Amino acid sequence: MEDFSKENKYLRAKDRVERLKKFYGNLTSYVLVISALAVINYLTNEWRYMWFLWAAFGWGIGIIFHAIGTFNLNPFFGRDWEERKIKELMREDDEIKRWE
Repeated sequence: MEDFSKENKYLRAKDRVERLKKFYGNLTSYVLVISALAVINYLTNEWRYMWFLWAAFGWGIGIIFHAIGTFNLNPFFGRDWEERKIKELMREDDEIKRWE
């Protein structure tokens, strides 16, 4: 049973690291691409119309939602909530079986 617990913890930690890598990769891409777009914007019209902000805003919304998912910032339906709900339902199921 202890080996199963260790393996389960390892798999959860591995999944967490994978989600973090994806988020930081996305964030790095965002910074590099938006910076490049800002430079192109400046060189073409010297900030008369800052069109790169549209891309920064749109992609930024995606980054925010990615961060919410990665760092469990959603208090209502995050990963912790899922685990608590699963345990609660398993306890209820055990109680029902005891009374049958």
